[in-house]
Amino acid sequence: MLIEGILETALYADDLDAAETFYGGTLGLERIVRAGDRHVFFRCGQGVLLIFNPTETVKAPPEDGPQVPPHGALGAGHACFRVARNKLDDVAVLLKSAGTPIESNVIWPNGARSLYFRDPAGNSLECAEPGLWSIG
Repeated sequence: MLIEGILETALYADDLDAAETFYGGTLGLERIVRAGDRHVFFRCGQGVLLIFNPTETVKAPPEDGPQVPPHGALGAGHACFRVARNKLDDVAVLLKSAGTPIESNVIWPNGARSLYFRDPAGNSLECAEPGLWSIG
């Protein structure tokens, strides 16, 4: 197989300040870079989480910059973070202390567990143990 995994995942948020506070502050992800009101990127394990402002990413790129095609999304997206099973309760406590409600605590048919919650932009987020997808 040529594809080895997912390098980056993108979500969209109109309020990058709120997104930066949530992902960097509440979830503790390391910020890589922020470009004004266009995007903020975070390190997430071996991958990168890209948070884009959808009103900015639909614009054509400047001629003197990287020629990334315009893109965007409407409505809530979804991302799932890999968390060790014995750390899921710690995540639940962290979210609760930050005032972020857990929408669902799911035990899947294979016994794996997931927690679902939302970021300030309304994106559906999940923390799940790797066993959900039979990943060690």
